[in-house]
Amino acid sequence: MQDQQPNQLNIEISEEIAEGEYANLAIITHSHAEFVVDFVNVMPGTPKSKVKSRIILTPMHAKRFMKAMIENIERYEAANGTIKDLEQIEIPMSFGGPTAQA
Repeated sequence: MQDQQPNQLNIEISEEIAEGEYANLAIITHSHAEFVVDFVNVMPGTPKSKVKSRIILTPMHAKRFMKAMIENIERYEAANGTIKDLEQIEIPMSFGGPTAQA
């Protein structure tokens, strides 16, 4: 049995959650109290897409998440090369519904 360090967080994940959900679009909205991130899987030729997961964050945690993403992308690119910016690739985002922004 491992000795748990003080301030160490023990996190468990169920098999269902560990499988994950694929998303190729994130829609971000916010109010004064929270940021809402909806992860969507948009398929070409399909007029309707469903939100696969919704994450609600406080503004402080949203900023921490952004910083963690920046740090991880920098590490990824250092090891694997630059990720191409999607703005340079023409992808139609209006599959019969309203235009979303990531």
